[in-house]
Amino acid sequence: MADIRQVSDRFWVAPQIQLQDFPQLASSGFQHIINNRPDGEVADQITSAQAEAAAKAAGMTYAHAPFVGQPTSTAVKTALAASGKTLAYCRSGTRSVTAWAMAQATEGEEAQSIVEAAADAGYNLASMKGLLKQLGAR
Repeated sequence: MADIRQVSDRFWVAPQIQLQDFPQLASSGFQHIINNRPDGEVADQITSAQAEAAAKAAGMTYAHAPFVGQPTSTAVKTALAASGKTLAYCRSGTRSVTAWAMAQATEGEEAQSIVEAAADAGYNLASMKGLLKQLGAR
């Protein structure tokens, strides 16, 4: 199972997950999966189609919002729209936590709280504080 890290009461991030992880994720209460990884980034990763089929077979919803570099508006909106217990994944989890942080900023959350929640999960987003404030964080 991937290294799953909680960043809020309803949002977790992880590095790449595998097909065999989906049933266990569902049994752990996850309701929604977000894949922030583009297909074909590395040869041995599962495809979005495979991940979607596995999520649906396990009774979860699935969204593919891939990006490289700074999160796209679609990735931020997907993180923002996630309801229920959600897991977002990418290669290391950094892209997913960054999309989550930007989504929180657009909701007016406090920048320091966003950065601290990411740090508690093992991700250093301190350099994003200014951007988070530009996006609407307090």
